[in-house]
Formats: sequence, C-alpha cells, structure tokens
Amino acid sequence: MPKIVVFEKNKITTLKPPLDRENISLPRINKKGNQNYMSEDQKKQLETQLWNIANTLRGKMNADEFRDYILGFIFYKYLAEKMELYANSILKPDGIVFTDIKEETEEGQEYIAAIREEALEKLGYFLKPSELFSEVAKRGNSDKEGASNFIIEDLQKILTNIQLSTMGTDSEEDFDNLFEDMDLNSTKLGKTPEARNEIIAKVLSHLDKIDFKLEQTEIDVLGDAYEYLIGQFASGAGKKAGEFYTPQEVSTVLAKIVTTGKTKLKSVYDPTCGSGSLLLRVAKEVEDVSNFYGQELNRTTYNLARMNMILHDVHYRKFDIKQEDTLEHPQHKDDKFEAIVANPPFSAKWSANPIFTSDDRFSQYGKLAPASKADFAFVQHMIHHLADNGAMSIVLPHGVLFRGAAEGHIRKYLIEDRNYLDAVIGLPANIFYGTSIPTCILVFKKCRENPDDILFIDASEHYDKIKTQNQLRPSDIEKIVTTYRNRTTEDKYSYVAPLSEVAENDYNLNIPRYVDTFEEEEPIDIEAVATELKIVDTDMATTDKEIAAYCDELGISTPF
Repeated sequence: MPKIVVFEKNKITTLKPPLDRENISLPRINKKGNQNYMSEDQKKQLETQLWNIANTLRGKMNADEFRDYILGFIFYKYLAEKMELYANSILKPDGIVFTDIKEETEEGQEYIAAIREEALEKLGYFLKPSELFSEVAKRGNSDKEGASNFIIEDLQKILTNIQLSTMGTDSEEDFDNLFEDMDLNSTKLGKTPEARNEIIAKVLSHLDKIDFKLEQTEIDVLGDAYEYLIGQFASGAGKKAGEFYTPQEVSTVLAKIVTTGKTKLKSVYDPTCGSGSLLLRVAKEVEDVSNFYGQELNRTTYNLARMNMILHDVHYRKFDIKQEDTLEHPQHKDDKFEAIVANPPFSAKWSANPIFTSDDRFSQYGKLAPASKADFAFVQHMIHHLADNGAMSIVLPHGVLFRGAAEGHIRKYLIEDRNYLDAVIGLPANIFYGTSIPTCILVFKKCRENPDDILFIDASEHYDKIKTQNQLRPSDIEKIVTTYRNRTTEDKYSYVAPLSEVAENDYNLNIPRYVDTFEEEEPIDIEAVATELKIVDTDMATTDKEIAAYCDELGISTPF
C-alpha cells in the first residue's frame, strides 16, 4: 500500500523517509560517464522514424503547417516522459510509480498535490498520470471493432492544462501559449471529427513506439532529432522556413568564433533567434552557459524556440526568449551579453524612423541604416548589447562590405572611430535555404586583442556540393576557425590587413581587395603552337589527297 502524504504547515512529509527537496535531483540525461549513449546508427534510425511519422500528415497540409503538429506532439511526449521520470524519483521511497496513483481517491489527490508542488519548482510544469502521453496514446488505440477511441477533446484539454499548471509561477511566461499552433479541430487534419481523431491517434501511436530513453541517453539525442526535423522542414519549405533556420555548419562556425578562448559564458544572445538552434550550438562549444537570451518576431517560431530550449534541458530560469520586433521594440534594453550570434533576415526592411536617431543603439553613428536594408541596424543593435569582454558574429549579405551612403558611413565609424571590427569571413554561395546569394560573417569585439589590423578570410571556394545545396565540410569549418584563431595569412585564402590599408581602400571591405584568389593561366608557347598548326595543316593536306584518290576510283566528285 502506498504511504499517505500529509501536510504540516506547508511542509511535505510521508510515513516513509521524509521527502527532501534538496536531495531530489532532476533526472539528468547529459551524463558524460553514461555508457548507454545512443549510437550514430540508432540516432539515424530515430530520425528516420520521426520523418516517417511526419509523412502521415504530408498531403493534408503544407510543410510548415504539419511541422507545428509533429514538433508539438514530440514536445508533449518529452514533457510527459520527463514528468513521469521526476515523479517516480519522488515516489521511490514509497515503493510506487506515478502511474499507480489512483487520481479519483483521496490518497491519490494528496500524492498529486505533493508532486505538483515539487514539479512546478523543478520542472516548471505539471501533468497528472492520466495526462501522460503514453496514457493518451493507449486510449487512442483502436478498440475491438477497429475504430479509434475518441481522444481529441482529452488531448486538447491536456495541452491547455500544461500551460494552466504554470499560472502564477516563475515559469508562466516560458510556457504561455506554447501549443497555440496545434489546432486539433482544424479541418486540415480531416473534414470530420472522426477523421481528425483517426489521424491524431495514428501519429500518437507511432510516436509512443519510440523510446526516447531519457533516463539513459545524453540529452542531445532527442534534441538533435528535433533539430533534424526543423532542418528538413526548412529545406522543404523554402525561404519561409529558411528565415528561421541556420544550417548547423554555419552555426558551428559562428559558435566556435564567439567562444574562442572561453570555457564558460555568463550569457549568450541572439536578437533574431528563430528556433533557438544557434543559441544551443554556442552552448555545445563551452562547459557551461549561465543564461540564454533571444528575441523572435514570428510567433510560431518563437514557440519553437522555447520548446527547443526546454527539450535541450535548459531550465526555464536559464532562458529568456521574447516575442517582438527586435529593431522596433527591443526587449532586453539594459542588458549586456558576453557572446552574441545572429543570422538576421538578409536586407530586410525596417522603419528607419528618425526617432531612432536618439535611441542609444544608433545615436552615436550620426546616420541610420536605410529603410530598405536593415543589415547595419542589426549590427548596431548587437554592438550596443555587447559586453566589453564579449565577442559577436553575424551573418550578412556581401553588400554590407562595400555599399556606400549611410551604410558606408556606419562601416567607417565602426572601423575608424570605434575599431570594433575584428574579422571578415567570406562564405560560399548557396549554403542557406531559400537564397543562393553569397554571404559573409562579420566578427566584432569591443576590446580587441589585435587592434592594429583586420583579418580577411575567403572561404567561398571551400565547400561540398550536395544536390542543389552547397555545404561546409568539417575540414572547411576547421580551416576557417583555425585561421581565425591563429590569425594567419595564407596565399589565396586569408590576409591580415593593417588598418592603414583598409583606410586606403576608403573602408571598402570587399574581400578580393585583400585576398587575391586570381589564378594565372599557364603561359602559351606561341612558337610551339605555330609548329603544331603547320603539322596539322600538312596532315590535313595528305588526308585530302587520299580522299580525292578514292573518289576518282569510285567515279564521284570530291567533297572539297
């Protein structure tokens, strides 16, 4: 029999050893000593299964719509399994598991109340045993007559209850409307409630067969599978999806650059964070990141970012993701960050409202970025938030290197007056979804180790062509990062340019001005070519005579 939980002056105790909050640890997944790592083959199999599940919804709606459902269900499954693991760790002294609790009994209600309090503190949310993914999937299985049990209403309530469980707690903002894009009553899932129920039950059943092994494997197995799906949707949905997804190869370059020389970071920030993958990539390059910050305009993508953080085991108190227009309505006005990374929408429009000339982010420059191209507005915004000991790397179109007018004025100020520009890295064309334009990475630091020069790297010809998309190989990434860290000059690849040379070029940063990639053709030996032509002429004349002789024998006229 399970021991009854009793309450004494807000203190939770049991008739077995007392419940000690300090000694209850969140089931950790990222344990380096764990021998139960999922192999690469197992990981690929998991990715294949997830993609096959997505195919269940393919044809019902376009890619970015069924993305919302499949990623939402994966996230729900993750939350439920984590809830069950945590509850079981609390109940272990009582010799029962979470699913043994009878919710309708007084004893069960006391257990649930106690676990709820602990879960909200540790996890930031709560699910009852009957609300677990596995329980709903089981109820949705076909009955004896072959029809699916009706679960849509229960499922919709559960997704709402996850959010409601956080009301009035520290995690409320992080879970607010997380599942709003999952409209289970949408006719896109099926014309009738029965048809919608059938397809949802099928998806849940498929997902329930996948063991995420949360208590055994390292966290990034599920997280990487999640990012794999995001990437697949990006490649399949074109520019719209590409706006919020940075290929992992580019993310890796950005992350390695801003973490150079560091093992821990107090904070990392992405002002156009999309699905949050770039922030998480930075975390992989260091031992610890204390806090994650981001802002995203698109509501659906903002939801993805929060899901992605939680799914990668980033505690709700450690991330602060906001939904708003970064340039027009910044949400982290007074914060400074040690590492900043971004892949903002290329040459996006913004208001360039004259009121911004008094905004601390832009006022010192004397000019605003043009309304038709917000690239330098993002640079200015990021520099404003960069800590003195920090580094920032941003992906931009090549035009920022040489365009004149206001952009030229801002570029000159950043180099001549502030001396913040540390490096310019040219990337291959066609490595981003939805656009084939060549791009570059600009690296800025407020306190530079090499204040007398700027490093230029031309990596535009170093890539692998995968079908119609170009891709940086591990060796290409390593070469970029090593060259940046060692600050070396290499013929036709990199050049350390003195500031005086940049000034002589009127602060034009076009990479060919500094890295000469011109390949001289081998000199042509005119005399040898002339001799060869004479030999060819002689051979042709001999051949013509032979053909003429054959034509005479046959009694036909020669063709020449």
